Amino acid sequence: MPIKIPNALPAAQTLEKENIFVMTEHRAQMQDIRPLKIVILNLMPTKIDTETQLLRLLSNSPLQVEIDLLQTASYTPKNTPMEHLLNFYKTFDDIKKNRYDGMIITGAPIEHLAFEDVDYWPELCEIMTWSRKNIYSTLHICWGAQAALYYHYKVKKYPLSQKLTGVFRHRPLDTNHPLLKGFDECFYMPHSRFTEIRTEDVMAVDSLSILAVSEAAEPVILSNATGRRVFITGHCEYDRDTLKGEYLRDVQRGISPIPFPQNYFPQNDPEGIPLFTWSSHANLLFSNWLNYFVYQQTPFDLSSLNLIP
Repeated sequence: MPIKIPNALPAAQTLEKENIFVMTEHRAQMQDIRPLKIVILNLMPTKIDTETQLLRLLSNSPLQVEIDLLQTASYTPKNTPMEHLLNFYKTFDDIKKNRYDGMIITGAPIEHLAFEDVDYWPELCEIMTWSRKNIYSTLHICWGAQAALYYHYKVKKYPLSQKLTGVFRHRPLDTNHPLLKGFDECFYMPHSRFTEIRTEDVMAVDSLSILAVSEAAEPVILSNATGRRVFITGHCEYDRDTLKGEYLRDVQRGISPIPFPQNYFPQNDPEGIPLFTWSSHANLLFSNWLNYFVYQQTPFDLSSLNLIP
């Protein structure tokens, strides 16, 4: 089914080349159905890349999906053209009277900071509070997952001795859980972070369940009991070359020691083409989230949404 995006969004051309059914706003207005309404709080510095990655995964949906792109008002991104932000992004003040079927909160490369030291932390807390009664299900990614676990459940993050970067093997703990429906007994996902959450801290919260784990990355996929909060500590949305781009960026910055992505480059040769080993499960994960925890659960009348416990 199609995903509805603004007519001139740069992602449209990329997705159409991949034969992904993209519906412009003009065409969508001619259809008499209610689309799934998803808001994406994009905290990544490379916003155009991230929005394209997420829109690609959201395209496998049971219904037309309508997207709002959200940025923080308390911090101005430095790596995205201001024209793009003005044309396609909204702030919390613009959307806080709305209600949505789903929300995605992305990662952000700021793990070295305490949550309270992040410039937009008060604004993010306000958004996460608002999401309790205005969003049916929220999917949190990497730093966004750590931030939400800390805010909602007081689960701490811990610094790693070195950056966790690469593509790692994971094991689902409950293949009957709707979020993992169709998953194999092992699957792969990229990670790129300097901090971690720990299994024992998550298990101490009765309302949280660990759905998938990795020896290298500890808890990988988590959910509360209702599926209205989902947490992914990795980056299943990453493209084939995203980790390569981050590695080359670190090389140019002269970071020492340079964190080398594990299980990623063929023969550990950064000149090689990385194998794309996580795409199918990434699509399945997003499709399951949209189907089982957004489409099938959200009330048709979004004004009847209730508070998340």
